[in-house]
Amino acid sequence: MDDVEITDVNDEESPYRVEKAPLNNQDLSSLSLLVGELLSQYGWYLLVGTVVVYLLIQHLSKRRSSQSSSSSPQQTLQDAALVAKRQEAMEAARMKMQEELDAKADIFKEKQRQQEEEKRRQKIEIWESMQQGRSYKGSAKPSQTTEEASSSTTASKPKSDKKPLRSADYNPLTGQGGSSCAWRPGRRGPSSGG
Repeated sequence: MDDVEITDVNDEESPYRVEKAPLNNQDLSSLSLLVGELLSQYGWYLLVGTVVVYLLIQHLSKRRSSQSSSSSPQQTLQDAALVAKRQEAMEAARMKMQEELDAKADIFKEKQRQQEEEKRRQKIEIWESMQQGRSYKGSAKPSQTTEEASSSTTASKPKSDKKPLRSADYNPLTGQGGSSCAWRPGRRGPSSGG
């Protein structure tokens, strides 16, 4: 091959013009295409992964700083004193609540015992009144029953200020008297109910 001489032709003289594009690096353009494609397909996953990694780093840094600060002996002594103080306060509160509960239980037991004693006494009074032949009035108070017993032994007077319920000539066997209670025979024939 012989010497070849290359000559540059002036652009103005050439009938054909070729526009020259600026030179681009092929490696960078393929890389930018690859990154754009990855972001369009997996963008949300990458964003969530980045946030998770960031939060994990923050959590670990807080943990490391708390471990380093809690390892100091002065801080440990303060924490121990604070914990002991809290436990003592909680124990005192528990004891106070237990004492209140015990007091309420004692009051309740005393009321129950008094009620049982009252029921027992009333049963004894009922039994004694039955033995004496008197009827028992359930609503009567014990003080009233003793007053009634003393008044009945001193004098039995009928109360005259009340008017009688029926006239003296009333006889229920005659059928005369109130017309609201008269007996009537039933109707004959089929009943007219539905």
